[in-house]
Amino acid sequence: MNFIFDLDGTICFKGKPISPAITHALQHLEEAGHRIVFASARPIRDMLPVLPKPFHTGTLIGGNGALISENGNITFSKTFSPTIVDTMMSTLHEHQATYLIDGEWDYSYTGRADHPILTNLDPHRLATNVPISEHSSIVKVLILSTVEKESLLEKLGKVEIVLHLHAQEDVIDCSPKGIHKQAALAYLNITDYIAFGNDANDITMFQGARHAVMIGDHQGLRPHCTESIPSTTEVEEEIIAKLMELNDAFSPERVTS
Repeated sequence: MNFIFDLDGTICFKGKPISPAITHALQHLEEAGHRIVFASARPIRDMLPVLPKPFHTGTLIGGNGALISENGNITFSKTFSPTIVDTMMSTLHEHQATYLIDGEWDYSYTGRADHPILTNLDPHRLATNVPISEHSSIVKVLILSTVEKESLLEKLGKVEIVLHLHAQEDVIDCSPKGIHKQAALAYLNITDYIAFGNDANDITMFQGARHAVMIGDHQGLRPHCTESIPSTTEVEEEIIAKLMELNDAFSPERVTS
């Protein structure tokens, strides 16, 4: 069976790497014959620091589906068109917005020096903060602050892009049209899978899953989950127990029999 995991708030917490205990459970799934795929809002660059090294060469979906890495190489990227980039940048400048913009590897950052997002931004210094003009392509725009937010959202809503509002972090996530985690899974020909997630950007992934486990309680995600695990101090132990339960329920021998 394919097991698809979101990262932040799902199997890693507070920007820290996946714990040894969860890592061991994931490795147990692989040894039992299951396939492990990670699907995150983070770009590939920022997924690596929280993943155990043995998984770096596995299948990684980054940027909510805009990037796919296999065997340590980016094999797929979906970028904004130059026209849309020009429209978005004009709108951002008009509204004095600060942002984090991701190319396939490098990034552009204009937020404040103490913004919480910097905790997760390229902690291993694998990339470079470059001017917008130096990106050959752009796969994601994260708006960190702005004036007249409602007006900005209204204007961006008329552009052919996908918007996700992350109320908890108070940021606006912009992706190319047609990009979401489920689309990336379809590109990889993964149609039968178990999904773990915690946020709005996991909705499409949950909709296509055979079994979906929500971590915490997100109102928009709730209607699409099979079951949920509350975000308590025992969340890691409960996730591991659920992985072992699903390992048995969807073992390759049982699924093919």
